[in-house]
Amino acid sequence: MDERLPLSALLSQTLVAFTIEFDNEAEHRMPHSTTNHGATAGSVPGARYAPWLVSMAMWWNCMRFVSDDGVTVRELERLARTGTNLDGMWRWGYIRIEPDTAGARSKKPRWDAVLRPTAAGRMAQEVWRPLCGVIEERWDERFGKDTVNRLRDALQTLVSQFDTDLPDCMPILGYGLLTKISDEKERGAAGKGRRMDRNMPLPALLAKTLVAFALEFERASEVSLAICANVLRVTGDESVRVRDLARLSGVSKEAVAMALSFLEKKGYAAVKPESSGSKVKLLVRTPKGQILQTLYRELMPAIEGRWQTRFGENAIRTLRDVLEELGAGAPPGKTSRLFEGLEPYADGWRAAVRNPELLPHYPMVLHRGGYPDGS
Repeated sequence: MDERLPLSALLSQTLVAFTIEFDNEAEHRMPHSTTNHGATAGSVPGARYAPWLVSMAMWWNCMRFVSDDGVTVRELERLARTGTNLDGMWRWGYIRIEPDTAGARSKKPRWDAVLRPTAAGRMAQEVWRPLCGVIEERWDERFGKDTVNRLRDALQTLVSQFDTDLPDCMPILGYGLLTKISDEKERGAAGKGRRMDRNMPLPALLAKTLVAFALEFERASEVSLAICANVLRVTGDESVRVRDLARLSGVSKEAVAMALSFLEKKGYAAVKPESSGSKVKLLVRTPKGQILQTLYRELMPAIEGRWQTRFGENAIRTLRDVLEELGAGAPPGKTSRLFEGLEPYADGWRAAVRNPELLPHYPMVLHRGGYPDGS
């Protein structure tokens, strides 16, 4: 490939930017609590406390399907086409689970358990429901309605040809940070002959396309795209300081730690002192890791080439061009236009941490709350 970023990285940066903008607005609009930044002054009528703050993924994979009429655990996963963090959504104050699993030896609810929103959950639903439309309108104004429509059309061209019914959001990454969807064979059967929703929100189109790319990558690689694109990619030809990985990758220290644990355990990398007696740690690729990095570098353009054959060279070129027009893949030292909408509110938690220098090459959606950079 030339020096342009892989298609998956362009999709990731665009989706992550949309998500952060969505999350900042949701945080601003609703009462909530956080672990490190306390709770807002507002309260939720009928609730004992404000819910713990989570990211957009938890709306897409859980709360948009949970109603006062109730939905079973099995039906929720079928509707979302991916799993959610039920224990988290219960502990964080968004849902009730019937029968109640509190105090049980295993807190994992049965497939026929019924989920309903709490008062705090209903409040969050009212805040989240219109926000995709709000952010899309902002993007129309910022980038131009014609540009956003071209992005939508390009994504719809691809998604309409997928033979698998993919989720509308990035799945929560589990062991090995692999991208998994529920019952992939069943999803493939459901995808055949389905009608394309022409009103599908922009982040859903981005997520479906990125998930499709990741699934194809991970069928050929023993290591996830999340690890290869965010951590292995930045190790360079020799090594990299561990403390620099979060800054270089655009993902959180916690997400980096999960990736490092896997790479070390599987023998792809080792963490060593920079020098004798030094407290500074280096991530060093092993020969096995060097082979993996070569595979990553070869697979990315190979998949994109297969997509050009499968979906049309013009379709892929158009998608690339419009993603770059939005600011995805901006070269080092040049501020991406995607950052223009990411300034947090003064009271938001992101205002209290260092601004990212770049956006992830693959979303690190973790069980911690579904944030796209693993925060």
